Amino acid sequence: MSTQSDHGHELAPRPEQTPDALRAALAVVAPARLPEMQRTKDEAFAKAVEWQSLSPVQSWVLAWARDIEIARRPDLSARHARATRDLEHEDASVAHDALRELSGVLDEAMKAVRT
Repeated sequence: MSTQSDHGHELAPRPEQTPDALRAALAVVAPARLPEMQRTKDEAFAKAVEWQSLSPVQSWVLAWARDIEIARRPDLSARHARATRDLEHEDASVAHDALRELSGVLDEAMKAVRT
């Protein structure tokens, strides 16, 4: 399930933005996160019923599409891991740069899944 793209090797193709497709992709790229996905899905659907709105479900889909985009692309995954690790660095400038990098990774992944 690997592909080539303009940003290099991918562990899996970008999934459709449906719960089943997202779950199948997560099972390939980050199976340890499946329980978290199910828990947050249950929470989103409960909020949707409570609020009588699909916005919690739409937010859930986008958040998981973004996280799967990061996990399926080793370039983004490595940047995300490095930035996350450096957020707690004792040097404030390193931590600040890590926060900026983490924001950049999240933005790049979100842009990719919204196109």
